[in-house]
Amino acid sequence: MKYVSVAIMPFYELINLRTILIFVILISFDLISKYLVYYYIDLYQFIKITPFFDITHIHNFGVSFGLFSGTIPSIYLIIIGLLVVFFIFYLLVNAQDKLEQWGLFIIICGALANIIDRFINGYVIDFIYLHINQYYWPAFNFADIYISIGIIMILLNIIKKLKKNKK
Repeated sequence: MKYVSVAIMPFYELINLRTILIFVILISFDLISKYLVYYYIDLYQFIKITPFFDITHIHNFGVSFGLFSGTIPSIYLIIIGLLVVFFIFYLLVNAQDKLEQWGLFIIICGALANIIDRFINGYVIDFIYLHINQYYWPAFNFADIYISIGIIMILLNIIKKLKKNKK
């Protein structure tokens, strides 16, 4: 029985008021921003904020960057997304250090925000649009930013561990 309690211990460390509050804030911020875009910006309208940054309203029926748009039904994307979240949660429970835990946690927040959006609408609302001259990055949202930050945190953690192992 000792081994079970040791294996579950990191999970209990993750569940605290601060973590729950961050979870709710991140997901709410993403969903509220999508709500505002949906109701106050017309579909495919572009609002220039700076020479390289626009706010727009785009419906993404696919996955990242609109891949597989219209080819995979929304319900399948939701199921696949939930399976990925469960796997990442498994990695989170078994994570060895704080940077890895927080990176996985932030990825889960972003993934769940996009899954909720897809469940509500049948697509994900993207609205942040970056470009330099004629070079454009596909539109994205705050949940995508969360996922990217989480991935960067995990990569930094891997680099940190590799440098530590070389010494």
